[in-house]
Amino acid sequence: MKYLRWLLFPFSLIYGLVVVIRNWCYDAGIFKSYSAEVPVISVGNLDVGGAGKSPMTEYLIRLFKDEYKLATLSRGYGRATKGYVVVKSKVKSQKSKVENSDLLATHNTQPTTVHTPHATRHTTLTTAQQIGDEPAQFAQKFPDITVAVCEARVEGIKQLQDEHDLIILDDAYQHRAVKPGLSILLFDYNRVNEPHLLLPAGNLREPFSGRKRADVIIISKCPAELSADEQSTIIKRIKPFEYQQVFFTSIAYQPLQDLEGNAADVSITGNTTVFLLTGIANADPLIRYIKRGTSHIIHHNYPDHHRFSLKNISKLASEFSACTSKNKLIITTEKDAQRLVEHELLPLVKQLPVLVMPIGVNFLNGTQQQFNNFVINYVR
Repeated sequence: MKYLRWLLFPFSLIYGLVVVIRNWCYDAGIFKSYSAEVPVISVGNLDVGGAGKSPMTEYLIRLFKDEYKLATLSRGYGRATKGYVVVKSKVKSQKSKVENSDLLATHNTQPTTVHTPHATRHTTLTTAQQIGDEPAQFAQKFPDITVAVCEARVEGIKQLQDEHDLIILDDAYQHRAVKPGLSILLFDYNRVNEPHLLLPAGNLREPFSGRKRADVIIISKCPAELSADEQSTIIKRIKPFEYQQVFFTSIAYQPLQDLEGNAADVSITGNTTVFLLTGIANADPLIRYIKRGTSHIIHHNYPDHHRFSLKNISKLASEFSACTSKNKLIITTEKDAQRLVEHELLPLVKQLPVLVMPIGVNFLNGTQQQFNNFVINYVR
């Protein structure tokens, strides 16, 4: 891998030059960035792969959903549709509610391109194939907020801002066409010591200097017992600017649920065999957590956002059936669960005891209220 990085390094230089010129054009005002008429919070990271963006987005949703008309806007990575699509919507006026009642009751199961010249035209697409796994997860967990997807975030914001008080952008740090009011940048604790190399030799989507645009930096997926000395070392590595707030968070694993989100009365013990099904960027933290209960883990590991096939699930079902353990279960993540309920997979999946491991965010050092106050003050 080390030698491969060196071979790819010249391509990283070319890629980096293009990104630097692009960012300079935005900073200099040659390329215009759109500022919304409502508060916009962007959640993102510098490198490829998961840094905990979805759990942080969900944390913000829970923080604001009861007080504000809230919308999330994502690109909808891997979806079969194109254009601006709304999954669920809360609208302001009675007129809008009447206009939308029929549309909100429909469910289009075909890949669709949705063009909406006015924000009151909506459709409800709820599968991961149609809107992406993360937006589908948001829609399932938070039915009272608006979940929208659009490749062109500016267009998406323009559609949403008239009927919403707050918009949260998921994975939009590199989307310079939008100028968010508050930008939250996440770094994965497990990768902070990696070389700051750009794609394809490294993992960065833009130069490390791009962190300067962030208002808040969060070191995510930290051990719950992270020492003060190691936190200081990480801060020296990240080199935050004076105006940036820095927080450390860990993963807060929640009790197991079934695919419908109901609590599962199941515990993992030393004699439990866990079949773990994942299609996420980094499953290591989840594996370490499960190992606290059992060392008997059979991992069916697939790439991030992998669209599970019947062959994949049939292989899982076959191995699960052949396992002689008296205490066995299947665990997957919330994001992966969205891709398991596709129509062609559902009949087979329903025959399996699939449980979901939800996750949340835990702020270290007692800084949760400090973070809450900072983002609340911005929105107000």
